[in-house]
Amino acid sequence: MSLTPSLLPRSGEVQGLVSGITAACGHALGLGAAAVWRAFADRGPRSARGGAWRLFVVLAAVLLTVSFVLGRRWQAELRRLMGAPEEPLWHALLAPVVAVVVYAVLVGTGRILHVAARGAGRLLSRWMGVRAARTVGALVVGAAVVLVVTDVAVDGFVAAADRTFSLADDDTPDGVARPDSPLRSGGPGSAVPWEALGREGRVFVAGGPSAAQIGAVTGRPARPPVRVYAGLELTDDVEQRARAVAAELDRTGGFQRARLLVATTTGSGWVDGDWAAAFEYLSGGDSAIASMQYSYLPSALSYLVDQDRARAAGRELFDAVYERWTALPADDRPELYVFGESLGSFGAEAAFSGEHDLHNRTSGAVFVGPPSFNTLFTEFRDDRDPGSPEVEPVYRDGRTVRFSTEPDGGAHPSPDGPWNGTRVLYVQHPSDPVVWWSPSLLFERPDWLAEPPGDDVLDDMAWIPLVTFWQVTLDLPFATDVPSGHGHRYDREAVAAWAAVLRPPGWTRADTRRLEEVLER
Repeated sequence: MSLTPSLLPRSGEVQGLVSGITAACGHALGLGAAAVWRAFADRGPRSARGGAWRLFVVLAAVLLTVSFVLGRRWQAELRRLMGAPEEPLWHALLAPVVAVVVYAVLVGTGRILHVAARGAGRLLSRWMGVRAARTVGALVVGAAVVLVVTDVAVDGFVAAADRTFSLADDDTPDGVARPDSPLRSGGPGSAVPWEALGREGRVFVAGGPSAAQIGAVTGRPARPPVRVYAGLELTDDVEQRARAVAAELDRTGGFQRARLLVATTTGSGWVDGDWAAAFEYLSGGDSAIASMQYSYLPSALSYLVDQDRARAAGRELFDAVYERWTALPADDRPELYVFGESLGSFGAEAAFSGEHDLHNRTSGAVFVGPPSFNTLFTEFRDDRDPGSPEVEPVYRDGRTVRFSTEPDGGAHPSPDGPWNGTRVLYVQHPSDPVVWWSPSLLFERPDWLAEPPGDDVLDDMAWIPLVTFWQVTLDLPFATDVPSGHGHRYDREAVAAWAAVLRPPGWTRADTRRLEEVLER
């Protein structure tokens, strides 16, 4: 079962992890079923007969061989579908080796805990009945494990990781220099020191296209874009950090630009350079982008532990900018847009209560690769119009919110009505585990696996209790290790998606292709 395909191609090592975990789950289920059977039969355990072992060995050898051959075929098909390089046979043969090691470690750990629970039960039997003592002993050991894993190990690991990555945040990548433009945070006249921007903040304010580069693509005079940012080193208070960003917009004239973008970062403060640059090119440079850091941790760790900080940062940043924006004369405000990618989309959504709130307070929004726990994303997807698939839903006839699964970033065609006013676009890949992972995969088949699959998902992928959950879970760490346009790689969609939302006058598909080529250089 573990060799069946999931969303992404798996290397031999990852396949071994999936197989080892699945084998351990099967072992546990077998032990549980045997214990229940013995309880009903009212007898103790018996040794397996020699014939049973021989039959098991023969069946196991045949099933392993057939499953491995089928697994290799499925992985090859998935790699061809995504344009990924083939995996050599010797690398795939690591799977059974890793699986045996993982299986042995998990079963060994389970037996150690079982022995500990029995020991606690024997100790407690001095003061209570044997059955009650065994039950309480198991509960005590289980509670101790949960306490150690959640409150000690995880919290300690997160604290240590936070300290470690805070040191890395002081580094500045090669080729990144302090801007000499007053239109950038950290530059001349900025109230946010260069050192307080953080590593990713320095990359963000130092990057992006110049007015000359924008003009060369659009063929029209362009303005130098505004980029403002605040890092964690500026202040630990998220509200003060957000207000510092709004003050930077005031200082740089960001509120006097034609378009203003509030971007919530991912993880350690990263803003996707392609999406930021595409917004600036399509705005002719008459734009400002405001963002801020909320964590030192990289995206993979932030995805697990930084949800609260991402939510607070997205809400506080938008509210600080919106408060200043609403104080401007109604006919002298820039168009206000919102952007978030991955965990950044979760934070960016937090500032809004629903479709009408997005429509009333913004000119548009783009949410890229949204995690399945995003509140609004889940609401729009689950309340989709009847007949539309979960992988590409239609919400309220697409009047405000639409979805795109295509590498060209085009929105799902709405069955009725034009896409007027505020445009909110969700960009998601059918093969992105960040979008589709959920704890409910353990015991419940999702609609996206009951319906026809997306373009880059194999028809042979099927939901299997327990197994599919671990397959998709182990797809998560490797979600970006695939060609662009698949998994959690969204750089190809930036230009077309922004073109659909911003609607620049006279913009054509040829312009989109030309700008995509510029961004790829």
